[in-house]
This record gives sequence, structure tokens and C-alpha cells, in this order.
Amino acid sequence: MPMEYLLHYTWKHRLFPLKELATTDGQTVEVIDPGLHNKDAGPDFFNAKVKIGGTLWVGNVEIHTHADDWYLHGHQSDRAYDNVVLHVVEVADEHLVTDTAGRAIPTLVLPVPERVRENYHELMRTEEYPRCHQIIPSLPRLTVHSYLSALHTERIVRKSERIEQYRERHELSWENAFFMTLARNFGFGVNGEAFEEWAAHIPLGAVNKHRDDLFQIEAIFFGQAGLLHDKETDDDYFQRLQNEYAYLAHKFELQPMDPVRWRFLRMRPANFPHVRLAQLAHLYYKGEGLLSRLLEAETVDAITQLLTAETSEYWQTHYTFGHSSERRTKQLSKATKLLLIINTVSPFLYAYGKYMGNEALCQRAINLLESLKAEDNRIIRIWRECGLKVDNAADSQALIQLKREYCDVKKCLHCRFGYEYLKKNNKLTS
Repeated sequence: MPMEYLLHYTWKHRLFPLKELATTDGQTVEVIDPGLHNKDAGPDFFNAKVKIGGTLWVGNVEIHTHADDWYLHGHQSDRAYDNVVLHVVEVADEHLVTDTAGRAIPTLVLPVPERVRENYHELMRTEEYPRCHQIIPSLPRLTVHSYLSALHTERIVRKSERIEQYRERHELSWENAFFMTLARNFGFGVNGEAFEEWAAHIPLGAVNKHRDDLFQIEAIFFGQAGLLHDKETDDDYFQRLQNEYAYLAHKFELQPMDPVRWRFLRMRPANFPHVRLAQLAHLYYKGEGLLSRLLEAETVDAITQLLTAETSEYWQTHYTFGHSSERRTKQLSKATKLLLIINTVSPFLYAYGKYMGNEALCQRAINLLESLKAEDNRIIRIWRECGLKVDNAADSQALIQLKREYCDVKKCLHCRFGYEYLKKNNKLTS
């Protein structure tokens, strides 16, 4: 994937090593506008303008390291890629790719300039690391610790305020607000907004009447996600779900969300929305009174046990409808449950504690994070490489807050590390 990103960079900044560009079938290519870089699902660049063989084309551009990645990623059967006018690759192991209608899409081989390749690592370091990283190892431990504590509090307060906003905006009970918060975090970033929208389409009062039937819960969950709509398949399980949803939708006057909101690109199959919805259905099926039990649970082990969920039998051999896979028990992993504790349980305990005036509950929310191991993601690895010691999840949440709310938006004058950096440099230059 890093090499593909480097191709994106080369295309975006027009760092073409060749004086004349041509497709694999010999048509000249002139790039008038490389388009708008898309970092979400769909083609890599929108609304590009290119002349191919003298004809001006306006449309999307898809970039791969290897041309056969087009088929590996299933773009030939995805209508989102029907407006691709040029396929840019570094290695043309496939000279011809097609869209859903069988239309051939021109392929351009674009080598990455050697000087760009050589400077790539240093370029990434320059873009990734905060400017203040050089002084971080020299800061007193007390300064670092006090600032991380403040950042962690800032982050959990912000998350708890969002939960309260859910409750007020949608006129939800605390049970329903918890369900929406949990659902959003089942999206794990990429599908977070889609899961939040989906949760708003779930009438829990109606679903509760069928809580003792996992199949009916799945029918409502998948149906309201728009994943049972107009799909032609001979899959028996899908058809039974579709029929059950039609009955329940009529009974409760249900309206599904638009399925286009779900994202699948650059995602491991275990994180596909189908699998996560199946796990949520199982958790809801077995988790009656889940919020009250979480409020009473005082240890990580007790909370982890309450968040244990798997799927129904069908999903042991499927990641999506109609496509069987090797049998695998798709339980929530330990790492996944820990993320749910960090991003759902702890902020919710804090929000509910603030609402009830229960300081002990707020403190329990903070203690939870201090007892969990730190998250391991790109942001945390960057700070560790800068010399920061990250002891627990409270620290990792603090550093995520620092990166997103200060570094990324260049609020250095509001940052304690930025203050220390400016102060030290003033002394050095005075």
C-alpha cells in the first residue's frame, strides 16, 4: 500500500518521469487536471481531465501498483468505478481492465521517479512528525504527565458531550443513546457515521418485542441497513431474511437507510459491515439490560465478558451475502472489545455520571482507561518515536486528542509542548 500511495503522490503533483505519456495500447495521454484526491471509498481521483488519443475525457482515475489489482479489488463488478476514464499503474501485468458493462478502460503505466522514491521516507517523516518533536525527550516527566492528564480529561469530556447531544437531538433514553454510541464505534472509524445513521433507523421499542429471536433481530438489523434490498441471489438465508424483513417492515412501518453509505474499500473482511451487524445482533440478542450491567461492572474482566459476542451460524462461513468463505468463528476479538471499552463504555460511564451527579462513576470511567494497555495505532507509534512514554489507554487517548485537535489544525500556541518549544528556542536565540 505505501507504494500505491507514492503513485498517488506522483500523479497528484504531476511528477511524470516521461516526456510523453501513452496508454498500453499506444494512445497518447495529456494530463490537463489530475482531479480531486479521494481518500475514502471509490476511485482515487475525482473529476480528472485527460486527453487520450486526442479526445478530452472528464471523469475519475483509479491508481494501483499492479494492474491486476483492479480485478483483485472487484472493481469490474462495482458501479462506483463505471466513470473511471483512466487506470494508472506502475506494473501493467493486465493490459486491459473493464467496467461493469464490459467497457475497456485505458491503462497508463506511470513509473515513480527515482528521486521521488529515494526522498519518500524523509518526506513522510517531515509530514508525519510534529515540529516540536525534537524537544520532547528533554521535557520533565512531570510536565509531560500533567499535560497528558489534561488532554485525556479534555477528550473524555468531549466524547461524553457528544453522547449527551445524541440523547437530546434524538430524544433518546439512556438505553437508546448507549445503543447509538455502541453502534457508531462498531464502525471503527471508516463506517462510524454509517453505523450511527443505521442506529437512528432502528426502533428499539419494536425490536425489543422480538428480542428472543436472533433471526428476527438480524432481519431488522440487515433490512434497516439497506442490505436486503433488491439483491438477486439464490442464497436461501438471504431470501428468508428478506421475507422476514418485509413482514416486520410492514408491521412496524420501517424505512431502511441508503446502502450506499456503507464502505468496503481497503477493509479487512472481518470488518465488513455485514459481519459487524451480525455481531451487534448477537450482542443485542443476549445482552438484555446491558447498560445497567455495565454500570454495575467494576473491572475490565467483567466488562469484557459482557461485551462478548459472536454471530449466527451463517456468518461462520460468510463475510457478505451469497459468497461462502472458509469457516471461522467471528467472535469479537480481545483487541476489539478493549477498543469498545475505550471508545464506548468509558465515555458513557462518564456522561451518565455527570448527568446523575455521580463523581464515583466519572472516576471509574477514568480508572478504566488507566488500567487498560495503550492503543497501538499510527498516531501512538509516531509519538513513541518522538520519545514519549505511553503507559496506558489514558495516555494513548490523550495523544490522539493532541494530534487531532492541536497538531493537525496547527494550534501550536494553545499546546503545552508548543509553548515549551517556543520558550526553548527563544532562549537559544537571545
